[in-house]
Amino acid sequence: MDADFGEDGGAMERFETASLPIMAGQRVRATVLSHHPWGVIAQIADYDQVGASVDMIEQFSRTTVGDEELRSLFPAVGTEIDAVVEQVRRWSPPAWVRLSIRPKDLESFGWPCDFCGRRAVLSAGGDGLVMDVRSNDGPGSHTVIAHRTCLADRVDPGRIGERARALAVGRRST
Repeated sequence: MDADFGEDGGAMERFETASLPIMAGQRVRATVLSHHPWGVIAQIADYDQVGASVDMIEQFSRTTVGDEELRSLFPAVGTEIDAVVEQVRRWSPPAWVRLSIRPKDLESFGWPCDFCGRRAVLSAGGDGLVMDVRSNDGPGSHTVIAHRTCLADRVDPGRIGERARALAVGRRST
């Protein structure tokens, strides 16, 4: 764990540093480690210190008829799967990643904007931003999802550069 220093000068442990490069909407490869009644535990390639899971009931139970059909969708243990990061939870150790393997999410992943509630597309080229909210008071963080325009509209109008960066961050210049 990496140590940061709080206001009192004392070291605080930041457990979530290994997961910081991982963000909602990112495509990843993962290996299925085990099956559970609700879904699977997986290991994201190159992120040994970060836990991950796929909630198969949440993702597929509305589209299947019965437990047997749902269980048939579980990827086999040892299988390498394509997935998209749905959520990263860094509230308490260990950091945990919820993955989606829904075909539609692999194509284009969206999540409700925390400002307006409408779907923000977090896949490459989308209209959404992922913000990691942290405090100097201690470890842990929270993710906020926003449309570029929702964030820019909430930045002080006098902060023209900040508004422009909210609209441009991650965009390729042509």
